Amino acid sequence: MSWQPEADEIARRHHLAEALGGEASVGRQHADGKLTIRERIGELTDPQSFQEVGKLAGQGTYSPDGKLVGVRPMPYVMGLARIDGRPVAVGGEDFTVRGGTGMGDLRRKGGQGGFVEDLAFEYRIPLVNLIDGAGGTVTSSKRRGYAVFPGMHGFERCVDLLSYVPVVSAVMGTAAGGPAGRAILSHWSVMVQGQSQIFAAGPPVVERSLGEKLDKEALGGARVAVDIGGTIDNAVASERDAFAAIRRFLSYLPQNVWEAPPVVAADDPPDRREEALLSIVPRDRRRPYNMRKLIGLVVDRGSTFEIQPTFGRALITCLARMQGKVVGVIANNPMVNGGAMDAKAARKQIRFTELCDTFHIPLVFLVDVPGFMVGSQAEQLGTLRDGMRAVYVAMQASVPMYTVVIRKCYGMAGMATCDKNQLDFKIAWPSAEWGSLPIEGGVAAAYRRELAASANPEQRIAELEAELRRYASPFLTAEAFAVEDVIDPRETRPYLCRFIDAAQARIATSLGPKHRSGVRP
Repeated sequence: MSWQPEADEIARRHHLAEALGGEASVGRQHADGKLTIRERIGELTDPQSFQEVGKLAGQGTYSPDGKLVGVRPMPYVMGLARIDGRPVAVGGEDFTVRGGTGMGDLRRKGGQGGFVEDLAFEYRIPLVNLIDGAGGTVTSSKRRGYAVFPGMHGFERCVDLLSYVPVVSAVMGTAAGGPAGRAILSHWSVMVQGQSQIFAAGPPVVERSLGEKLDKEALGGARVAVDIGGTIDNAVASERDAFAAIRRFLSYLPQNVWEAPPVVAADDPPDRREEALLSIVPRDRRRPYNMRKLIGLVVDRGSTFEIQPTFGRALITCLARMQGKVVGVIANNPMVNGGAMDAKAARKQIRFTELCDTFHIPLVFLVDVPGFMVGSQAEQLGTLRDGMRAVYVAMQASVPMYTVVIRKCYGMAGMATCDKNQLDFKIAWPSAEWGSLPIEGGVAAAYRRELAASANPEQRIAELEAELRRYASPFLTAEAFAVEDVIDPRETRPYLCRFIDAAQARIATSLGPKHRSGVRP
């Protein structure tokens, strides 16, 4: 006697689960220009690689004689899959069932406290969250019969994961409450322009609490969340663009912190010398130049993946490759604030530094920073505190670091670009200059009394600045071996490739979790 009837029942229940919230709900999802969760997983992952877990979970409806009539699936789909051949844990809310809101069950498939997070943690594989839901609902207390404390299903596992495996969150629709919190508890996040929104609470709660009438896009669309708040890292034009970006981001990351970043075959010669680098920095110190172009001329061609390109724009952060090996690039952007570090740029640098340090990715600093942003607004925004946090985090990082001073490197912001606790390896272009503060402002401060007594203060300032600028030559610092090298700009790529290649033994012998002590200032 076989178990064919039971096997048929499993297949029937699977078929019911695949219907998601029903034809009408799926139709509304498609009418809104959105894929269903099953379609999203299918588009993101390698073909036929998704092994679903918990497909039978849900609420069954039975006839009086005990036969199954229908099933409302749990509003979450998850399991094990592969992306570019590598195992990942993947899951997301099913918006066609209850708008993706949680059911308040003790054992969850996904979301905070869910099986998919445990799977990523126990198997040491990346986690991809496809977020499209509003979390809990006030009606759950009526169904349960009592209200629960916040954190009954908390973020404990989400927090643990950040120390061990790559976590990616894609906000595919509207995220509020717990799902919004999980989007933040990730190493990298992305949202879809015009389709995705994220906020702590939605427009009805905001209006009831504050009297503010806002639609979802004005409250938490990409312009707010990505460009202004930096809540989400990147925005893309479509869901398929989001899937491509997820695959690209993960290609730079190891499976977990016990592995080194993946190395790929490179057809870009490590000894490539770009003539354009010799003239990319203007001789006029006040004129900006294109730092993104400079980055592209140094790293492997086509290898840059920029993170937070529209937030904290005085700084550029990107993953890239040098001779096929992953690096993190932190570069000041002279086209915004003259490259000065403001509060947003500092926050951006902190987070990117910790990402690279956690996953053993060497850091390349391309430095042109005149210091922290100054002025009343900068002080009101807490720039000094955020800036010193960037210094603190840089000094705690233990990955190999390479400091290339392109032009300016001044003050405490300049300290955040140097590897003071390790090799402290610094090289400079002939255009480089450095010091406690720029000569222009420094003269006015250091010679205040002399200038006040001068018959022609402006002429005296010019004389003092000319005198002091002679000592600012990078060649004088190199003679004292206070900078390790001054190089021809065309040699930047070959020079860095040699040292990054040599550092692979250091990376291989220092794998594992990073334990950071102390309190950020």
